[in-house]
Amino acid sequence: MKRELFDFINTDLQFIRGVGPVLATRFNDVLGGRRVLDFLLHIPHSVRNRGITECVMDAMYGDTITIPLLVKSHKVGGTFGRGRRRPTQITCADKTGQLVVIQFFNSTYLDYWLKKLPIGAWRIVSGKIEMVTGRPTMSHPDFIEEMENADKIPTNQAIYPSGEGLTQKTFANVRDQIFVALPEKLNGVDNQTREFFDALRRVHFPESNDDLSPNAAYIAKLAYWELLAHQSAIAISRKQRMDEKNRRVVRPKKYDLLQKFRETLPFELTGAQNRTINEIFADMAADTPMMRLVQGDVGSGKTIVALAAAVKMAESGAQTALLAPTDTLAVQHFAKLKPMCDKIGIVCDILTGRDKGVARREKLTSLRSGRTRLVVGTHALFSVDVEYRDLGLVIIDEQHRFGVVQREALRAKGNNPDLLALSATPIPRTLSMTIYGDMDVSIINEKPAGRLPIKTTKIPMARVGDLVAHIRPQIESGAKVFWVCPLVDESEVSDMTAVQTRFDALKKVFTNVGLVHGQMDKKSRDAVMAQFADDNSGMNILVATTVIEVGIDVPRATIIVIENAERFGLAALHQLRGRVGRGNTQSYCVLIYGDNISPDGLKRLNVLCETDDGFAIAEQDLMMRGVGELLGTKQSGWIQYHFVDYREHRDLFRLASRAARDGEPDTWTRDLMYIFDCGVNVGA
Repeated sequence: MKRELFDFINTDLQFIRGVGPVLATRFNDVLGGRRVLDFLLHIPHSVRNRGITECVMDAMYGDTITIPLLVKSHKVGGTFGRGRRRPTQITCADKTGQLVVIQFFNSTYLDYWLKKLPIGAWRIVSGKIEMVTGRPTMSHPDFIEEMENADKIPTNQAIYPSGEGLTQKTFANVRDQIFVALPEKLNGVDNQTREFFDALRRVHFPESNDDLSPNAAYIAKLAYWELLAHQSAIAISRKQRMDEKNRRVVRPKKYDLLQKFRETLPFELTGAQNRTINEIFADMAADTPMMRLVQGDVGSGKTIVALAAAVKMAESGAQTALLAPTDTLAVQHFAKLKPMCDKIGIVCDILTGRDKGVARREKLTSLRSGRTRLVVGTHALFSVDVEYRDLGLVIIDEQHRFGVVQREALRAKGNNPDLLALSATPIPRTLSMTIYGDMDVSIINEKPAGRLPIKTTKIPMARVGDLVAHIRPQIESGAKVFWVCPLVDESEVSDMTAVQTRFDALKKVFTNVGLVHGQMDKKSRDAVMAQFADDNSGMNILVATTVIEVGIDVPRATIIVIENAERFGLAALHQLRGRVGRGNTQSYCVLIYGDNISPDGLKRLNVLCETDDGFAIAEQDLMMRGVGELLGTKQSGWIQYHFVDYREHRDLFRLASRAARDGEPDTWTRDLMYIFDCGVNVGA
């Protein structure tokens, strides 16, 4: 890539005129970065038509219109009752004499708006037209221009996915400045690079919504290039793993521990678990490092499979590190694995950011000496001061919570260690082969013996009182209940139930109710969760936000209630449902839906009621929402496509995969891998 172009696309957005450091930070929140390149890859989601209308009566209420208006009068809003303000109203007339009211609720810039709309002047105004108290009304117009400046109002306005403090005018300003400067930076570049940036220009200046559809010519071009970049990165990663220089001497067996492992199990492994363990052992016996993903539904027994791999590694005298995304989950893994390791004769320890002073130094010494054969922990496992004597296996739980950099930082602690990734978020096999194309995939699709299917039902919000009465005897007999709400506090712009409001209501009925949400400090949140998990604490109801989606294991919890369930995606609902059904007692999931449930929302709830097969649910989720929404921003270790739509671009997947597999990446392909941040070191 030409150096001048490379420097330009890496320019911080704060240096674009009109942006500055504050807006650049807001852009970072929306774009996932604050470079010109991050902006270029963030394309509009729709087009808003602002063609000129001469008469307001020709418009449909609720539409966005652009119309010439004669300003007739000003009526400045005052206060009434308890200090509330009336809006300022500016009465205008269109060319037919039909009156239109423009109103402003915010008085901060009142003088500015009155000067923009002086009495007796014609102005061209653009905004949403509605009927208020019997008159056509436009609140806070998007554009107000003098008649000779009508061309400043776009006929077809690109609408970008936005965030707090960012207006569509800000997006348009940044876009226009970037594309004015870009041609000079493209001087001397090859035709492919020029074609790529031309395609970006076309999608940033769409003329209609058709230009932004998955099958639009320029969207499809960009999607192919994006897929080529990712598939090429996958091909490079796999080739590097198989490269001769990465071959290793297979560790000889020194101890006999696997028999002890099987003898300590209080249950029989399922067929899927045994199959997966055999696939892992075959990888570990090869002279190339293992890169295997184990996909298993919630409660399918992935942790025991991971322990089997750690025991196999311990037979050679080497060490295993199990990386969990949260302290809570790390502690729960340790509590489950430590007693079994003690019986087998393996030293198991835990290392998190909470370990300080002498205790931490002792743990680090044990790791450095090789005495600790299995260490469970969080990001602390790859801290600078952590050294391993012989790290042979890295196990990453909830793989989608970790990016490439974090994964490689832990692997770098050993000499080409095996890597085993675990994911409790089932995704279709065809999709996993694209996302995890550099990994072999095992699927655990059986539940342990004795596990009963969770009975799932849906009820309207009006029946919450009946539900509370129904679960009272269950709680009195010792059952534990999760009650999940989507918000922390009540919102003026939403009818969703807040967790604090539900907590207050349940406290009036039940004596010992817990509350956890993301705004609590971590220590307090973990303490409440631990109290709920303790059978002797007396806490039988935990009201929570989705912070309990992963990382809490309470076998006695047999009921989960999810309010406003229609607002959650299928994957999130399935993960939440997996908080119950972890013992051998019948468990229940109750999905409460609001009055304004959409057809798609109802369809999602019906899918949950009909099946508890995570892979079947993932297929339905994919077909309903597509790959972009299915993966979501929380799954930061998964590919976040900018242009690719899995449903519409299946042929492009095959073409890109074949092209990446058949040839060495050229300069253009390496540029694409940089542009799309593919996580391999390909240079600029």
